[in-house]
Amino acid sequence: MQRRTFIIRWLANAVVLLMIPYLMGPAVQVAGIVPAFLAAFILGIVNALIRPILIVLSLPIQLLTLGLFTFIVNGFMLWIVSGIVQGFYISGFWPAVLASILLSIGSSIISWVVQDR
Repeated sequence: MQRRTFIIRWLANAVVLLMIPYLMGPAVQVAGIVPAFLAAFILGIVNALIRPILIVLSLPIQLLTLGLFTFIVNGFMLWIVSGIVQGFYISGFWPAVLASILLSIGSSIISWVVQDR
């Protein structure tokens, strides 16, 4: 059951990544389905390995901003992925932050719809 939930969330995040260019215009570009799936997969790996380290290292500023600095960390993670995946392009850091906010909203909706049973 866990594997099915993982695959559904991975596919849903890829779909959200495909929709973000329509919301943001030329600042974010996805060349097709394969780069979106690859970006969603690598984003999951980067979020699992690098993001916790950055959250701990940025703990003082996290406390000062009441956790809002997490949006910056998430944008940085998405920007890293755009540098790794061919066919997934984000024009700069601030568009990456906005795209990560949209991705978080989409992922939250997906998590709400696809709940672990």
